[in-house]
Amino acid sequence: MDMVLFPLLSTIIFLPLAVALVLILLPRKNPLLIKVFTLVWTILEFGLSLPLFFQFNEKTAGMQFMENLDWFPEYGIGYVLGADGISMLLVLLTTFLTVLCVLCSWNSITDKVKEYYASFLLLETAMLGALCALDLVLFYIFWELMLVPMYLLIGVWGGPRRIYAAIKFFLFTMVGSVLMLLAIMALYFHFGRDTGLYTFNLLDLYKANIPVMKQYWLFAAFAVSFAIKVPMFPFHTWLPDAHTEAPTAGSVILAGVLLKMGTYGFLRFAIPLFPQAALAATPLISILALVGIIYGAVMCIMQTDMKRLIAYSSVSHLGYVMLGIFAFNMQGLEGGIYQMLNHGISTGGLFLVVGMIYERRHTRMIADFGGLSKVMPRLAVFFMIITLSSIALPGTNGFVGEFLILLGAFRSNISYGVLAATGVILGAVYMLWMFQRVMFGQITKEENRGLKDITKRETVILCAIVFFIFFMGLYSQAFFRKIDATAAGYLQNMQTKIASSNPAGPVPWR
Repeated sequence: MDMVLFPLLSTIIFLPLAVALVLILLPRKNPLLIKVFTLVWTILEFGLSLPLFFQFNEKTAGMQFMENLDWFPEYGIGYVLGADGISMLLVLLTTFLTVLCVLCSWNSITDKVKEYYASFLLLETAMLGALCALDLVLFYIFWELMLVPMYLLIGVWGGPRRIYAAIKFFLFTMVGSVLMLLAIMALYFHFGRDTGLYTFNLLDLYKANIPVMKQYWLFAAFAVSFAIKVPMFPFHTWLPDAHTEAPTAGSVILAGVLLKMGTYGFLRFAIPLFPQAALAATPLISILALVGIIYGAVMCIMQTDMKRLIAYSSVSHLGYVMLGIFAFNMQGLEGGIYQMLNHGISTGGLFLVVGMIYERRHTRMIADFGGLSKVMPRLAVFFMIITLSSIALPGTNGFVGEFLILLGAFRSNISYGVLAATGVILGAVYMLWMFQRVMFGQITKEENRGLKDITKRETVILCAIVFFIFFMGLYSQAFFRKIDATAAGYLQNMQTKIASSNPAGPVPWR
């Protein structure tokens, strides 16, 4: 755990907010200036986040780039930031995808342009803050702040049923947030009475000795909040509507980052704070993850709307992440963390492709297409590569994550591994079937004959996605070196805490 002289994390978190405030002052009559200004600063933001990767100490499991200031010391509330091998990579994913979101919105957003980009920058600040916060109050503030700009992006710039989708998204997340707030307060008072130190500092709370029965209740409150965000079955029903109605960039950032807030929440808060309860809940959560994998895949096969199909695929893919995390072994945990990154790249790429098609054709119905590869050959190539990544073809990023998750699942429970493997088969079925119906065959709709292939701007966007698909698939060790120490320390800390409260001796990991 190291403290830094330059507040790099604070700069990364609040730079988008500062840019959004400046953006509000720019003249509304010049939308090109607004777009260029936002793009330049989001690229600079991505560049500013790169030192997190290159200066990261791969040998330590503790928090790095720490910032710790008293905020409301009389209440034990501090401004505490830090990053480890999990959050650091998610911060980079966030800053990278935000650049692509600005680029993909270049022509599709024509109304309230200034407000749109300001909302996106505010959302970026909230996401980055939630990923770096190590104080529960600070985390909760950023967690709630994410709701507002995402609600606006769906409700103002979304599709025909945008108000319904936005309200449903907001209400689902708010219900979970209230449960989490109650659990945070209970944890605060328990730790204070137990130690005399009333604090919301997460690193201090990790040391709490919480009775197992109380852990069950607190874990349940945190778990429901994070399960809604993942979203796990049966808390997933808000997701297809939100994805379908959101603008393209909204869907990209929702799938790429916001859903990971749920899995990240389990890793950072629910599991390490309440390890005995997490271990006891493993069968239930693993079964729900498996149901989500298979249910999401079956629902994908039934969809007629491309965007809705990809939305349900997220339910299936995030089921793999949860299964890997709750395998509680190195393979499953590292595979789950890596798959969080992979899903952001691959599913974000799929939403980008669908958005490019929609801009030209103004429909997402699969039946309205066919033979698009004849008129859009460049898009067809990118679409195929991203599709193969989504179904985990060897050589792509998706294969590495899913392989490790399945390996971890088989080590944990052979039945879980077998059932999870069926999701891989179903995933290939629905993705390849969608690609075949949209891109191959004869052009049966006259409206499709005059469609233009992707532009240089769109080519740059998809090239960035494809670069990481292959880089993460062929040189995954560059990322695992950053994760290894964090994952090993994570499992060791859990085993130590469980063993210390188990008079029968240490609990062997499966």
